[in-house]
Amino acid sequence: MITTETAFKISKEDITWLKQYIKNSSPSGNEVSGQKIWLDYITPYIDDYFTDAYGNVAAVINPGQKFKVVIEAHADEIAWYVHFITKDGFLHVEKNGGIDPGIAPSQRVIIRTETGTVKGIFGWPAIHTRSSSKQPTPDNIFVDCGCRSKKEVEELGIQIGDCITYESGLSVLNKRFFVGRGQDNKMGGYMIANVAKLLRENDVKLPYTLYIVNAVQEEVGLRGASMMSNRIQPDVAIVTDVTHATHTPLVSELKQGDIALGRGPVIKKAPPIHNKLREYIVNTARENNIPFQLSVSAKKSGTDADAFAYTKAGIPSALISLPLRYMHTTVETTAKSDIRNTVKLLYEVVQNMSPDFDFKYL
Repeated sequence: MITTETAFKISKEDITWLKQYIKNSSPSGNEVSGQKIWLDYITPYIDDYFTDAYGNVAAVINPGQKFKVVIEAHADEIAWYVHFITKDGFLHVEKNGGIDPGIAPSQRVIIRTETGTVKGIFGWPAIHTRSSSKQPTPDNIFVDCGCRSKKEVEELGIQIGDCITYESGLSVLNKRFFVGRGQDNKMGGYMIANVAKLLRENDVKLPYTLYIVNAVQEEVGLRGASMMSNRIQPDVAIVTDVTHATHTPLVSELKQGDIALGRGPVIKKAPPIHNKLREYIVNTARENNIPFQLSVSAKKSGTDADAFAYTKAGIPSALISLPLRYMHTTVETTAKSDIRNTVKLLYEVVQNMSPDFDFKYL
């Protein structure tokens, strides 16, 4: 086994970059600006890269080898679309991904137009003026951008189909936790980029080609992963995403599993997850004293791992997840220690992966 130093710290410079990356809105189907930020970060640590027509990015280390391994995260985040503009200048919206209308009222938003960004708010009637039973739904929430007519809205450059994201950046809570929207799954992009950084800093020579993929449109059906899986046709795919941390009020551990912040990355078992590959990842964690947690799903993983697993004749795939509280809100919360340990685990897994790995059961 290779015993290269795996020291990894989240530096002040990294936090500055993360704040820029997460503040940038990257709704499904509109990820390009975020992809540019990510590519600038990873470029010093790779040999090559390529993109495609939909904005997927694959950074490449040791190109041209027969055996191919992918580590992957998704670059997109949930958002809203401008669906209808009223004569009084209010914007009605439609979902872009699995966004929760319950958190919308009173949120500040950014509307992305062809000519720039416009600020707005999700308005909501005061409790004095509405029925107390009235709950926010996609049919009754609306954005107020300070206009008195449809004409004023259009003069701001807003049109049907513009994307709306919450105006929420990254902050640090109690020195140990990151808080902010879009960590699902920009934090994954940060982690896989740092695997490349560790490989370069430790001068690790891989006996295969490693593709570090930041894929688009996961939140609307695993679409980018499917595109990249068909294009690269790797021999192995290891996906990183987020998963529900269950140690909070109102979350059922019985349904979601016993997952806590600060106890390490989560290794999933599910039908799309290749058992031999999963066992290798678990053993790697144990051999390197990396804390980890286990979870199970009876049908699918619900992540890009499913897209890779079921491409053509099937690609051995695994999932390493980052525990996260309050998924798909503006206060998604992750632990710094889990981020560090996820990077360490991914690094140990890829540097010790062999082209001779036998994935067959029979």
